[in-house]
Amino acid sequence: MSVAEEPANLADMVRAQAMSRSNAIAFEFEGRETSFGELDIRTNRVVNGLRALGVKAGERIAYLGKNSDIYFELLLGAMKAKVVMAPVNWRLAGPEIAFIVEDCKAPVLFVGPEFVAQIRTIKAQIPSVRTVITTEGGAPEWQDFTAWRDAQSANDPKGEITPQDIAIQLYTSGTTGKPKGAMLSHSNFLSLVRAGGGERPDWNIWTEDDVSLVAMPIFHIGGSGWGMLGLYHGAKGVIAREFDPTKVLDFFEQSGITKLFMVPAAMQFVVRQPRARQVDFSKLRYMLYGASPIPAALLKECIEIFKCGFVQMYGMTETTGTIVALPPEDHVEGLDRMRSAGKALPGVELAILDANGNRLPPGEVGEIATRSGSNMAGYWNLPEATAKTLDSDGWLRTGDAGYMDKDGYLYIHDRIKDMIISGGENIYPAEVESAICDHPDIAEVAVIGVPDDKWGEVVKAIVVMKPSKRATSSDIINFTRERIAGFKTPKSVDFIEALPRNASGKILRRHLRDPYWAGKDRQVN
Repeated sequence: MSVAEEPANLADMVRAQAMSRSNAIAFEFEGRETSFGELDIRTNRVVNGLRALGVKAGERIAYLGKNSDIYFELLLGAMKAKVVMAPVNWRLAGPEIAFIVEDCKAPVLFVGPEFVAQIRTIKAQIPSVRTVITTEGGAPEWQDFTAWRDAQSANDPKGEITPQDIAIQLYTSGTTGKPKGAMLSHSNFLSLVRAGGGERPDWNIWTEDDVSLVAMPIFHIGGSGWGMLGLYHGAKGVIAREFDPTKVLDFFEQSGITKLFMVPAAMQFVVRQPRARQVDFSKLRYMLYGASPIPAALLKECIEIFKCGFVQMYGMTETTGTIVALPPEDHVEGLDRMRSAGKALPGVELAILDANGNRLPPGEVGEIATRSGSNMAGYWNLPEATAKTLDSDGWLRTGDAGYMDKDGYLYIHDRIKDMIISGGENIYPAEVESAICDHPDIAEVAVIGVPDDKWGEVVKAIVVMKPSKRATSSDIINFTRERIAGFKTPKSVDFIEALPRNASGKILRRHLRDPYWAGKDRQVN
């Protein structure tokens, strides 16, 4: 897409691609192909269908399902209607799903086939939902998506959309135990994809011949954002229903993938497949990875097998994804920069701040702050949480601790907010602790992240029992699993007499973590 054709919003982007490349393939999903022209028409039908259901501009719709071409039709159709898509993490437990759907007050919920039974179970807990539509049938009491969509007019509604309108609402784990809806605008996305203009490095240049694999879950920015990035540039997106290392290898062989984004845990699963050393990766140009640090040995193994350019990416949902990148030329064994997250992308400002908000010089550790056009609009209905994260000058506090060297390379050192990242999923101790404390035998608990070779980090619970109570580790883990997602449940439980606290009663979480991180040069794995 040339500069002259650059759209003012993502809805116009769909129209522009359909006009210039109507027959080119936008998405491939399980043997089904959708051209840019078909995508434009189908998203028009989605708009008209949402309006017929009484969904108004500015309202949210929710999607509980795995990756699918249908999801992107809904996402883009919602954008055309000025309606905001809120995809729900399908790995969550029923009460967590109900919270998100109710928090965004979605009048319509779209449900994938794997989750129909779950929604039947929690339907009474989501009174905001007037209409449930299943994406692949399987529920006689609810409408099927294809029949619903195809019954609508194909006429383009062409409503006015501003760059500041919200394009998507992605829920992030909350420090207080409740997820927060990060509102990302059309402008946030466009700032990111246009950063650098014609001065982009090779790894960030897309062509219409690129084939992108969308394998990370769409409830993350690494799924929805990556899918939108390829679409914006007119590349074909090959959508994986869910991450499966065997099928990922099939995609390389059958679809000629040229670019993809994965988290380190996923990369490890792929390279450890026996077949990985027989697959032809010659069409793969770049593998972009991030969401958690990568062990040096795993990165070396991936470089040997994939034989492509590697780009480490650092960002978060609140920054619409990547704001810092370590390019292929810095992926050199023995180079100190290999330990860094890279340098800020064009248009992104970085600062390292002390506890009082003052800037620190190179080499000193503080909180990483960033300012750019891709910083979120704010958290949905949470003005205080928004103000704590995003100041009036546009600086966003990441909650990560790190330092910058004199050349502008950013090094991640720790997490200020105690967050645990396991397999690319963000987990906050408060959320897990809240679930564990409901157990009748437990007096108090502290949750920490400990290093793990497979997932980077895993959850460990440090528990103080009530007098004469005898719950076992497995009792506590099974109890927790009924209340929160499996990836958040503790993988191990330690029992102690009392939790260490400071003079004001605050738990000294670092004292609990330190023995498990001994010998590590940073407190994230």
